[in-house]
Amino acid sequence: MCLYADHQRDKETRHTGMNKPMTNKPTKIKNVVYEKELARMQVELIKLQEWVKATGHKVALIFEGRDAAGKGGTIKRITEPMNPRICSVVALPAPTERQTTQWYFQRYVEHLPAAGEIVIFDRSWYNRAGVERVMGFCTDKEYQEFMRSCPEFERMLVRSGIQLIKYWFSVSDEEQERRFQSRLTDPTKRWKLSPMDLESRKRWVDYSKAKDLMFSHTDIKQAPWYVVDSDVKKHARLNCISHLLSLIPYEDLTPEEITLDDRPVQRGYVRPPMEDQTFVPEIHKDL
Repeated sequence: MCLYADHQRDKETRHTGMNKPMTNKPTKIKNVVYEKELARMQVELIKLQEWVKATGHKVALIFEGRDAAGKGGTIKRITEPMNPRICSVVALPAPTERQTTQWYFQRYVEHLPAAGEIVIFDRSWYNRAGVERVMGFCTDKEYQEFMRSCPEFERMLVRSGIQLIKYWFSVSDEEQERRFQSRLTDPTKRWKLSPMDLESRKRWVDYSKAKDLMFSHTDIKQAPWYVVDSDVKKHARLNCISHLLSLIPYEDLTPEEITLDDRPVQRGYVRPPMEDQTFVPEIHKDL
């Protein structure tokens, strides 16, 4: 049932209209509770990271969803405490002219995890089933081939030993519109409003239909879609991280407590004159 929650909400919001105020809004988690729970989960993410490194496990995470659905914020909270050499984020730009002539999955394959690695795809090969389909950036033949080959490609990844986890961030049209509007006045977020975002804003139904078709073809047993309700970003982040932790059978490999020996007396070094070095101006020193 959770698989089609996004579809059901799409239908409801189309009937109610974009400008109608949202009803039954959930109570937002208090900041102090959110920060405490996030900190606890980030400790668990470190344990997961160390287990992945020690065991040679391979994890590929796919984050998909509508524009302004909160994928980026969740990815940031996952990667914030982690070692970027173990957990990396892949956010590929539009393909080059040469890449458009390659096998469609080819440019993604080189970013797949090796042993002991976690790779997060901030959008992925599902661009073909979403933006490329809706915006007409691929042909019908290319789209149909993707729908046919994608499940086989993912089964192949799973058979090779990669744990493939796919998240779809679901946001209502009212909340998406509110976030778009907030980006107009926030100078730190204005860069997020790309021409593609503005165009997608006009094509809510088209993207809904594309997502439903994508789910019907690619929600496979070996790598199902997990839907994250993201109308409240903080809830979405905690729910997604909690679910991720539940899917990977990690163990706590925290080493024994380390005791630091007393440092030996340092001799035989004279620091060069400070005037010979260029320091960053301490503008905020006395604030």
